[in-house]
Amino acid sequence: LATPTAIMVGTGRGAANGILIKSAEALETACNVDAVVLDKTGTVTAGEPHVTDVLLAPGVTEEELLRVAAALERKSEHPLAGAICAYADEKGPDAEKGMRVEKFEQVAGGGLSATVDGASALAGNARLMVARDVGLGALEAAAAALADDGKTPLFFSLAGRALGMIAVADPVKPTSAAAIARLRAMGARTVLLTGDQERTAAAVARRVGVDEVIAGVLPAQKEAKVRELQEAGRTVAMVGDGINDAPALARADVGIAIGAGTDVAISSADVVLMHSDPADVATAMELSRATMRNIKQNLFWALFYNAVCIPVAAGVLSPWGVTLNPMIGAAAMGFSSVFVVTNALRLRTWKPSERAASEVTPAAEVAVSVESVAGAPAPATERREPTMTKTLNVTGMMCQHCVAHVKKALEGVDGVSAVDVNLEAGTATVEAADSVTDEALVAAVVDAGYEAAVA
Repeated sequence: LATPTAIMVGTGRGAANGILIKSAEALETACNVDAVVLDKTGTVTAGEPHVTDVLLAPGVTEEELLRVAAALERKSEHPLAGAICAYADEKGPDAEKGMRVEKFEQVAGGGLSATVDGASALAGNARLMVARDVGLGALEAAAAALADDGKTPLFFSLAGRALGMIAVADPVKPTSAAAIARLRAMGARTVLLTGDQERTAAAVARRVGVDEVIAGVLPAQKEAKVRELQEAGRTVAMVGDGINDAPALARADVGIAIGAGTDVAISSADVVLMHSDPADVATAMELSRATMRNIKQNLFWALFYNAVCIPVAAGVLSPWGVTLNPMIGAAAMGFSSVFVVTNALRLRTWKPSERAASEVTPAAEVAVSVESVAGAPAPATERREPTMTKTLNVTGMMCQHCVAHVKKALEGVDGVSAVDVNLEAGTATVEAADSVTDEALVAAVVDAGYEAAVA
């Protein structure tokens, strides 16, 4: 009773506080988290961006800029695209009406590319414009000033000529700074991971007080960054809300999804924050620590109680005239269970701590390290060159969350360099060194709660 009762009560307390914990393993692991990686848009910020500034290139009218911008962004699902389309609709509904958009393409880490009325059109960051030989002139300097203020500047061009720039701001959630302060006070290193440009990311980082910010990250590199922290010996929690966060959520020791996020992110995570409040990340860690402390108390008293009472009941002290009536022994045995359950039920009175905004570390005292990784090759994540490939038949997988558990379990086997799990086929393909045995792979899957056999 010592462990399952405390886990059951702890999970219930999480649900009462808007924290959906999917497994006992996640609740137990969260107490050891010492690095928290946070996505920016929709996690630290509100995910409700709006246009703040519109700057025009010489000889270009706002109507011309908005027509091209709306034509491109209308085909994108990015939150920033929605803000620009909403702004264009305010200025003139269906601003892009009659414009023909073809060959639409999303450029990873850059923006959008298409042909509009037969001319090449671009929408995105300065890196994309430079790569396509579009001169920005004075717009680039203006963009730097806006980025320093926490805004995201997006450039637009048509036929190789810059049309202008639209700056979009996504307000920081009111609770983000206090939430990160709580995490840092708990000894966790906080990392802001975003695909946004360096200046904008650094401005947001200064406002919320994270330890490190990594900007310009491509979707595939988020998972690599989480793996890098794990290989450095840290227990990592990843907090995100988007499709591009799903691989990192599955890779992390504890994946935490924002409740208002995408279904893919929620499915990949171990914990879901139903209030979509970053403060609940610290609350989940506090709950985990309280639960594990309760489990240890239960185990101590159960062992101590039995170590004393069982020898007495067995008659060890009878030579000295000390005996125990069997009826009293039976009652005492029942009392030990009551004691353990009662101690576990004390968790029902647990409440999360609160940290006032005045206690947040001032931005000037927070060391912010900005590292741009977009455009660079993805970090090498393999531990060694694979020398063989094995396929395991895995039974018991029901969803992508199960896939993530099996993948994580196999990747934890020393010598395994790559794992591909197929839910529909019920297989796991493993690349590993010759020293890795079939038994080790099967044992890893079994320990994760599934059945496996080498094909």
